[in-house]
Amino acid sequence: MSTGVASRVPVRVLPATAWACGAGVVLAQIVYSMTDPGDRLPTTVLSVVLFCVASTLDAASRCGWRVAGALVAVAGGGGLLAEAVGVRTGFPFGEYDYTGTLGAEVLGVPVLVPMAWTMMAWPAVLVGRALGGRALGGRTLGSGWAVVPLAGWALASWDLFLDPQMVDAGHWAWAHPEPGLPGVDGIPLTNFAGWLLVALLITGVLHARLGRRADRETDLRAGPAPVLYLWTYGSSVWAHAAFFDRPWVSLVAGVLMGAVAVPFAVALWRAHRRGGHR
Repeated sequence: MSTGVASRVPVRVLPATAWACGAGVVLAQIVYSMTDPGDRLPTTVLSVVLFCVASTLDAASRCGWRVAGALVAVAGGGGLLAEAVGVRTGFPFGEYDYTGTLGAEVLGVPVLVPMAWTMMAWPAVLVGRALGGRALGGRTLGSGWAVVPLAGWALASWDLFLDPQMVDAGHWAWAHPEPGLPGVDGIPLTNFAGWLLVALLITGVLHARLGRRADRETDLRAGPAPVLYLWTYGSSVWAHAAFFDRPWVSLVAGVLMGAVAVPFAVALWRAHRRGGHR
C-alpha cells in the first residue's frame, strides 16, 4: 500500500518517533499517579499531547499522511464539533460545563479534548478492524459488518474510565449526573450514549477512509497506538482500584472495555506469533 509522503521519510523515523512519544505517555501517566491531585495538570497535558502525536504518526507510518490527516480532521474536528454543540445544547452527552482548568479553549472546549478524541480514535479503529473483519482467520482485514460497532465500542468504552477520573479532578461537571451506570457514580447514562453515537460516527468515517486497502500486516502490526490502547486499559483498571478510590469503576469499566481490549490483545499476540509484524 502506498504511503505517500510517509514513504519519502526514512523508514524507521516515523515509527521510532511514535514509539518515543508512546514511551513518554507511559512515563507521564506513571508520574501522574504519584503526583498530588492539585499538581497533575502538567502530566495530563503532556500525556494527551504525546499520545495524540503517537497515534497520528502511527497512522502515517502504516497508511500514509493522507490517512493521518483524515484522522486529525475527522476525530479531532468531529470531536471538537460534538463537544462544542454539547456544552451549548446538552446534546448528545447531556448538560455539562468545562470548569476552565484544562487550559486554552476553542469554541468553549479545551484544546486537549479534541486531541484526546484523536489519540484514541486511531487505535479504536485498529481494534474494530482486527476483531470485526475477517482478520483472525481470513485474508482481508476490515471487511466485516461488525468493524464499526466494535471500533465505536472500543472508543466509547474508554470514557467509562475517563469521565469519572476527570470529574473527580474537577475538569468538568454534570448538571444532572443521574441516572448513571451501576458503580459509575456521578456520570449520566446520556453521556455514555452520546459517546457511543459520536464514536460510531468518527470510527465509521475513518474505517470508510481506510477501506479494504490496508492488509493484515498493516492493521495487526504491533505499534505504539495499539500498545497504548492496551496500556490505557490495563493501567486504568489498576489506577481506579489502587489510586483513584473508584474500585467499582475499575470493575465495571474493566469488564466493558475489556470486552474488546482483551480479544484485541490476543489478536496482536497471535499476529506476532505468526510473524505478521515488522
